[in-house]
Amino acid sequence: MLHRVLQRVLDRTHASLVLLTGRPVSLYAAAMLRIGYGLLYLVFLLREFPHRDEMWGPGSPWTPELAREMYDQSGWASLLLLSDSPVYFEICYAVALVTCALFVLGWRTRAVSLLFAIVVVSFHARAIYLADGGDNLMVLMAVYLVFTACGRRWSLDARRNRLKAAADKAGDPWGSGLRHRLGGAQSILTTVLHNCGMFVIAAQVCFLYGCAGLYKVQGHKWADGSALHYVLNIGLFRPWPELSQAIDGHHVLLTVVGYMTVLVQVAFPFVLFSRLKYPVLLLLLGMHVNIAVLMGLPLFSGAMIVADAVFLPDRFYRALGRLRRRGIRRTGITAEEASPDSGTTPAAVPPQPGRAGDAHPAGL
Repeated sequence: MLHRVLQRVLDRTHASLVLLTGRPVSLYAAAMLRIGYGLLYLVFLLREFPHRDEMWGPGSPWTPELAREMYDQSGWASLLLLSDSPVYFEICYAVALVTCALFVLGWRTRAVSLLFAIVVVSFHARAIYLADGGDNLMVLMAVYLVFTACGRRWSLDARRNRLKAAADKAGDPWGSGLRHRLGGAQSILTTVLHNCGMFVIAAQVCFLYGCAGLYKVQGHKWADGSALHYVLNIGLFRPWPELSQAIDGHHVLLTVVGYMTVLVQVAFPFVLFSRLKYPVLLLLLGMHVNIAVLMGLPLFSGAMIVADAVFLPDRFYRALGRLRRRGIRRTGITAEEASPDSGTTPAAVPPQPGRAGDAHPAGL
């Protein structure tokens, strides 16, 4: 009996090690996180470009002295405070924009992901009170993505690797001897770091939803169903007063939505290994879209929506790719059938013979 138990433990341990070191998981989800957070922060920096000096520059009311006092308490640091020169700040801002764009494209992702994390941390730490809360999650995700292989899919790196593999497919990419062993060790280390990074990202999102739901359970306003009424009447988070007032008139709907919000957030970590996670993710998507519109928190909502993508398996993204390619082919066939030059309809004028030196229109 003891032998069977030990054998079962050893088998499960071996299976776990194979899963951890055998192949990187959720490569499409990692690429989705890279593109989503890079694009989100790029849009955020472009949106705040006219106000960059007041938010992060030398003209910010949150002066460098105040920021340094905060660093002594929080442990944060920012490259923006290495100099008080406006020229230095403008260079840092331009570098941040370029870094976000390169991160979205997936160019030299290993190095650029580290630079992207430094950019996000520096801007967050420079003016920690001037964002809407979504930057807190983006700081964590930017640091986690440094350890993942988020450039393996949908990136310039992936395209370059495909071309290189096609050119060197006849030989061993790692060679032989010491180089082969070092290449195998590097591959295993990259896989372990990636899998651990994706696990930490998923665990972070689970903790976030679980804690948010449990805190709501303790609140009296969420218990009696009136919490959303008060949320819709907060002046600082009411960009569309008429829309908020119109929704606030549906008391039963607000009560039901409030209870559903608490239920979905508390139950989220427990439905991840079942098909219930798909309708739950749809409900969370709707919740974040409503937060972005009704409360004016687009950065926070966008960060949460992108984070939810980590729970979609690679087969989901591959299925989307097949549907997209099928739609493109179908659209191409439809356009070809509708074209008068496709040959499906008789021409009104028969083709005229041309001279031997004339170029055919199709070749232009």
